[in-house]
Amino acid sequence: MSALDWSTVFATRSERMRASEIRELLKLLEQPDIISFAGGIPDPSLFPVKAIRDAQDAILDDPKQAAQALQYSISEGYVPLRRWIVAFMAKQGVTCTIDNVLITCGSQQGLDFLAKMLLSPGDTALVEAPTYLGALQAFNAYEPRYDRLVTAGGNVTPTAYRDAAAANGGRVKFAYVVPDFANPTGVTMTKENRLKLLELADELDVPVIEDTAYQALRFEGEPVPSIMALDCARNGGDVEKTRTVFCGTFSKTLVPALRVGWVVAATPLVQKLVLTKQAGDLHSSTLNQMVMARLAETTYESNVARAVPFYRARRDAMMAALEKSMPKGVEWTKPEGGLFVWVTLPVGIDGAELLARAIAEERIAFVPGNAFFATDAMANTIRLNFSSPNEAEIAEGIARLGRLIERTAA
Repeated sequence: MSALDWSTVFATRSERMRASEIRELLKLLEQPDIISFAGGIPDPSLFPVKAIRDAQDAILDDPKQAAQALQYSISEGYVPLRRWIVAFMAKQGVTCTIDNVLITCGSQQGLDFLAKMLLSPGDTALVEAPTYLGALQAFNAYEPRYDRLVTAGGNVTPTAYRDAAAANGGRVKFAYVVPDFANPTGVTMTKENRLKLLELADELDVPVIEDTAYQALRFEGEPVPSIMALDCARNGGDVEKTRTVFCGTFSKTLVPALRVGWVVAATPLVQKLVLTKQAGDLHSSTLNQMVMARLAETTYESNVARAVPFYRARRDAMMAALEKSMPKGVEWTKPEGGLFVWVTLPVGIDGAELLARAIAEERIAFVPGNAFFATDAMANTIRLNFSSPNEAEIAEGIARLGRLIERTAA
């Protein structure tokens, strides 16, 4: 009997599933001589380990809470945690109830669920170029077409977006953005462009998916209202009239391994997402949600207060190192927060080819920019992360990168 050729039974959507370049590059962290600017991961020294241990012990030492924590639970999520999120959203100018909140296994699950609910094969997703690689991976499984979302200085009309989608046999279904300190560019969308995006979404009659993973990590400058807050304000404060879907996470502000994120949206969408959650994994870990509820109440604000100056110092170290070490013709963004810097290399230098040499010759790693484009890829770009390496490693690693670029351009 011959072995099954698995490639003959995979669904067509599997052809669009690709390994994450970032996930693969994270394996390099196990090599101690590599200075990695690749993974957008928080520094573990900021994890509130004692608070996590204390919260878990308190829950498991109480028989009633332990029974609840270790049992099946409702798909919507742990009620006290959802109440905390309701209060958190209120501080942002979004009045909602727990019926507008779904707890997800990280914000990544929220993106997957939204794509599953909104995309039919051939439909169009509007995304920026570049955009978050994880979102593209989540969306790709549902076989969309992509069009480039332009809000700043663009002249693409709603009709042009609509006609291009129809020519592909589908409809425009949503616009996706990371408006604050975007992954991968570090750029923040202005209030004016957020309002333009809402106007475009109105014209197309589609949702806006707002990914807010880095929103709390602002180092300087004035905060910009969230897209959902702006949407609420123009609808008399009624979240049920908004078209924005707010995706939040605790991964960058508290700890990623508990895998707790959330979606806030109008109840018709949340109710459908709850059904998707039931079919997908029934519910997120109850114990993790209960621990996170305690952390959110006791530790969220203080942990953000610790993280902001910590990452600001590393951002400053990277800005100084780039200024000192980059040869002529290299440009980079200057983020006001978040975890990333986007570098544009001289024309003719391919980021993927540069990475291969960087690992072999200089023992440094980063992410080639091509991975972040659904359309209009720019090969001469790379993403640098400054949250993982310390200041000394940043200075040394960027010096090595500068030397390599100079040799490559010669």
